[in-house]
Amino acid sequence: MTKSLILVVEDDMPIRNLICTTLKAHNYRYVTAEKGETAILEASSHNPEIILLDLGLPDFDGVDVIRKIRSWSNVPIIVISARTEDSDKIEALDAGADDYLTKPFSVEELLARLRATQRRLAIGQNGDLHTDSVFVNGKLKVDYAAGCAFLDGEELHLTPSEYKLLCLLSKNAGKVLTHTYITQQIWGRSWENDVASLRVFMATLRKKIEKEPDSPQYIQTHIGVGYRMLRVE
Repeated sequence: MTKSLILVVEDDMPIRNLICTTLKAHNYRYVTAEKGETAILEASSHNPEIILLDLGLPDFDGVDVIRKIRSWSNVPIIVISARTEDSDKIEALDAGADDYLTKPFSVEELLARLRATQRRLAIGQNGDLHTDSVFVNGKLKVDYAAGCAFLDGEELHLTPSEYKLLCLLSKNAGKVLTHTYITQQIWGRSWENDVASLRVFMATLRKKIEKEPDSPQYIQTHIGVGYRMLRVE
């Protein structure tokens, strides 16, 4: 069975060769790009199912590549970067990245993240993430059938992962969802790095739905346990 077409955007030749060799060994098809401008052209012409993207490109920053691609495509983007600061992760995820893998990385972890992304794509294509109902909670509305969310009548511009996280919380409103449960549902796995990524996603989601993120109205943190969607009168 032929697997997904992957666009590999990486200017470091040894790392690019490692990724491509790994993909080829596991029957993935792939195309490559060494610059941001080329990456955008390849994304539009080849329509890849997943993009692996380095942030430190020679012509312009990878975050700008994410923003440009997000202006016309929801293709899953997995960032592979040496930048480890939370601020860098937040910027990339807020721009529209779906996952963030830090260098150095193991081949096994890269393959696991690709498999998890493919599972999410399969679920989305089968329509399992959507129902014929609309969730309303205070000024927050999630239209599962349309695949969009609104706050006070204005559509929220959410990344695919932020939207999936919001759907998961809203469909379990009032329940405390553990870190393990959430990461398994969103990424198909539960590793230590995923809990860290979850905190970043939660921070970006709160910025978009909470008037005061430090005093959340919709999403409550249960320290050391997980998160809960609060019912708003």
